[in-house]
Amino acid sequence: MLAGADLAVKAAAEALLSGGKLIDLGVINFRLLYNPGVAFSFGADLPDWVIIAATGLIIAGLAWYALSSAPTMARMSRAGAGLLLGGALGNFIDRLDGRGVVDYLHTGWFPTFNLADIFVTAGVAAFVLGAFLQPRTGTDT
Repeated sequence: MLAGADLAVKAAAEALLSGGKLIDLGVINFRLLYNPGVAFSFGADLPDWVIIAATGLIIAGLAWYALSSAPTMARMSRAGAGLLLGGALGNFIDRLDGRGVVDYLHTGWFPTFNLADIFVTAGVAAFVLGAFLQPRTGTDT
């Protein structure tokens, strides 16, 4: 569901911002960019199949961990894992066409990003916060 929402917004951004259009809202601008790498364009010079294979393996590993650990996770951590996986899957699917990930949110002081990136960042924060806030169980002293 999150990946679908992300992909729909990316399609709308491509339709509205193609041809170099820019929507300036002051603090944030909407502009269309394609990121062939991963975070902050890291690995942009690598072949597409390497990025796709590596991110696919990472997502599979995260999904396995989240599903196998979900019964013992705090609710916040489970929500964070869902956000993280939804955002990662949205960017992964977007990458499969070979153009790179569609980015469209630009602040001027931070690299251009998208809704999936927000999901991933918020998901990691919620996952970690939930792990720290979860009451400890057992008899460790």
